[in-house]
Amino acid sequence: MCYNIPMLKFNDYITERASKGLTIFDIDDTLFVSKARVLVKDKKTGKTKPLTPKQFNSYKLGSSEEFDYGEFKSSKIFNQTATPIGRMIGKVKAIVKNATAKGSKVIIITARADMDDKKLFLRTLDSHGIPLRKVFVERAGNVGGGNSAQNKAVVIKKYLDTGEYARVRLFDDHKENLQALLDLKREYPTVEMFAYLADKNGNVKRIK
Repeated sequence: MCYNIPMLKFNDYITERASKGLTIFDIDDTLFVSKARVLVKDKKTGKTKPLTPKQFNSYKLGSSEEFDYGEFKSSKIFNQTATPIGRMIGKVKAIVKNATAKGSKVIIITARADMDDKKLFLRTLDSHGIPLRKVFVERAGNVGGGNSAQNKAVVIKKYLDTGEYARVRLFDDHKENLQALLDLKREYPTVEMFAYLADKNGNVKRIK
């Protein structure tokens, strides 16, 4: 995977062509920075350790470990601690305005499973300017059976299998999630794949 591609200008990723596209945004550390953590619990000792969203994406459980999703599923914690990344929220708004008018689709995909209060979670997104009437939220954590990258790929494939989309672009802070998208090119050779690595300042670089 190559990471030396220069940052793109704003108009480079809000431009939409006539054929349908699918634009996907991650939540944690891409659109928002949250203090919620997944905990790793040792079933033998009862000890726990917190993981950042990035650490959780690639963490492999030991034989005596299990995940504790209490904080990660808490809509209240997300509501109280999530800080929006303004430049990325601006990209969502611009792409929704430009892309959906031409028949394309915008979704938000998160490694989280179902939140404990779905309405509060969605209200929090809406309060920060996410146009939920035109954006669907997918929870890859509900897929199960794989890591974050694998589960997100399953969700993306659900859309690609419809045959409606000529291209897909994913904005994510985690390289493995982006690589999982690019790997789908072998399965969907006629679909253009665009992977954008985002940082906590809202900067974006395309990777190949």
